[in-house]
Amino acid sequence: MKYSKATNYALHTMLFLAAATPNKFFGVQQLAERQAVSPTYLSKILTKLAKAGMIESASGAHGGYRLKRDWEEISFLDIIHAIEGTASLFDCDLNHGPDCLIQKVMVSAEEEMEDYLRKQKLSELAKKITVVL
Repeated sequence: MKYSKATNYALHTMLFLAAATPNKFFGVQQLAERQAVSPTYLSKILTKLAKAGMIESASGAHGGYRLKRDWEEISFLDIIHAIEGTASLFDCDLNHGPDCLIQKVMVSAEEEMEDYLRKQKLSELAKKITVVL
């Protein structure tokens, strides 16, 4: 399985915001330069994170983006769901219905993975890194 590049950028951006100064606003240009990504592309990702209630934006000379929720509660799964959605990774194309044995195995594996990602908090990683502003 593979997550999109948007998820990669979202995870790295959120980690930077948590490790830097959670209350400080950072401009999209500054955030994009840190990852060598287009500010336009990152802006779309930031919009999804804002809609999910994880970050907030402010306009103006000192505006930008910052964490909105208590960053110690944000999990990898929260960020992944904000970008990728919550649909199952596997969908049986055959007409077996809910009794498809293969679908049951795949859903069970997804649930275990999601449980693991739900336990992985941004705060734990943020404590392990030093951010240079």
